[in-house]
Amino acid sequence: MEKLKILLPKGRIYENVNKLFSEAGISIYLPERAYRPVVNQDDIEAKVMKPQNIGKLLELGAHDIGFTGNDWILETGADVVEVMDLGFDRVRIVAAVPNEIDDAALRSKRMIVATEYVNNAETWLKKQGLNYLIVRTYGATEVFPPDDADMIIDNTATGRTLQENGLRIVDTIMESSTRMFASKEAMNNPDKKRKIEELKMLFEAALTARNRVMLEMNVSRARFGDLVSGIPAMKSPTVAPLYGDDGYAVKIVVKKSEVPSLMPKLKSLGATDILEYDLRKVMA
Repeated sequence: MEKLKILLPKGRIYENVNKLFSEAGISIYLPERAYRPVVNQDDIEAKVMKPQNIGKLLELGAHDIGFTGNDWILETGADVVEVMDLGFDRVRIVAAVPNEIDDAALRSKRMIVATEYVNNAETWLKKQGLNYLIVRTYGATEVFPPDDADMIIDNTATGRTLQENGLRIVDTIMESSTRMFASKEAMNNPDKKRKIEELKMLFEAALTARNRVMLEMNVSRARFGDLVSGIPAMKSPTVAPLYGDDGYAVKIVVKKSEVPSLMPKLKSLGATDILEYDLRKVMA
């Protein structure tokens, strides 16, 4: 089979994507200063690129899948297929101005707008009917105001950095997260499409497992009915008789957030020898 060519995002979102591959059973090792990682799967080869470039490179067809924020797909206008939202690195793309500028002042003069998102900014600024001049930035956009810009359009996770630089948000332009995209050419290739769908299945299983645990417990025959009628499970609990026919072993998969309240409940329903296990993958 022809190798599946993957583009991984350079920078802060690389670690999250690499961790997900690891949880799916695919090891990716990137030597220092290298751009072509070593992958433990013979049918996969990878390359690290800036997130801003990944969409267009997929569109050109030299690579099959890539991981980047949907903000950069929209910014570059890349014609690609979204396979799944990984949910990592959630940010908002916002317009922000110095605290001392009021809303009326925004429309009273020609605004100098600093941003990496030139196309997204242009669309929003035209929609707002503002008089503006865009200055493209290459990082550290928040330091431009007030000396070198009246407004910035940038991404933020919490808004704290903007506040620390004396800026207030006037509008949220879009929300973004790290997603898995594929080239149309790859999705039209039956073998590559199958491999992409298999990767998606593994990623979904790994992501589901992150917030779930398995609980295993014993229960006597006399309390068995009380226990199984009072516990949650993804579908139904797994039950096996104990040696000596003294009762049952019961296994359930539950959300991690349910465990603090569930443990005392299980005890009250007659469960003993309760064990908790982390899960690697959950495939419903």
